Amino acid sequence: MKRIYTERLDIGYSERLIVSNLNLSIPEGKITALVGANGSGKSTILKAMARMMKPLGGTVFLDGKSIHSQPTKEVAKQLAILPQNPTAPDGLTVSELVGYGRFPHQKGFGSLTAEDKKMIEWAIEVTGMGDFYDRPVDQLSGGQRQRAWIAMALAQGTNMLFLDEPTTYLDMAHQLEVLKLLQQLNQEQKRTIVMVVHDLNHATRFAQHMVAIKNGTLISEGTPEVVMTKDVLRTVFGIEADIIPDPRTGVPLCLPFELTGAAHEEAVNQNQTVYVRQKTEATA
Repeated sequence: MKRIYTERLDIGYSERLIVSNLNLSIPEGKITALVGANGSGKSTILKAMARMMKPLGGTVFLDGKSIHSQPTKEVAKQLAILPQNPTAPDGLTVSELVGYGRFPHQKGFGSLTAEDKKMIEWAIEVTGMGDFYDRPVDQLSGGQRQRAWIAMALAQGTNMLFLDEPTTYLDMAHQLEVLKLLQQLNQEQKRTIVMVVHDLNHATRFAQHMVAIKNGTLISEGTPEVVMTKDVLRTVFGIEADIIPDPRTGVPLCLPFELTGAAHEEAVNQNQTVYVRQKTEATA
């Protein structure tokens, strides 16, 4: 049975529809990458599927039931989500942050149980954060901070982990650090991971399943070989690109070299608008 999927899902803000009639299934035990241009609806879909947004229509199903009709704590025992750029209170230590992941399993305002403490220790260890146990989160590097937040999500003890652009604002080394950790969690613990990714080559290298979105519509889904094609790249991103096999893994890599006609015209118009505004401001 499919664990999490959508049927005829409509998502938006107030009356503005962003995603329409989405039917999407997340394969269990795999890493799924949601890809698409800025503003395509990737993060909106992730939030709705993780119960952070209520859809305007349609249903997100978790274990055969509407996810929005289930108690929050019960959902949090099955699915953890790491939003974009999470922030922690000043002075909060790594162990304290990770401890918040045990909230769904606590009754009332009870103290941490032996099982809670065991899960916290495990999550810190598996993410390589043992040396930073008592370090304030705001004193960590970008990659370390992201690993601490992932540890908090792992401490929830869920089989599904949703992440919204987990490598945003990280340098290349820290991006690789975070992605390899997620790959390890998937391979060794069979966790289902869904992440919004901007870098297509990161998506093909680390995800076994890809979903390409344009203007809230599912354009293509499947393995990287199915999704990473010249036609899909033209449709979704408005680019011309060469597709070559990764010399190490054989997965397809994207080498963009030109904008398509419509995308080029849009970029030119945007540049002209910026130039006119800058010129006007300079002479004002």
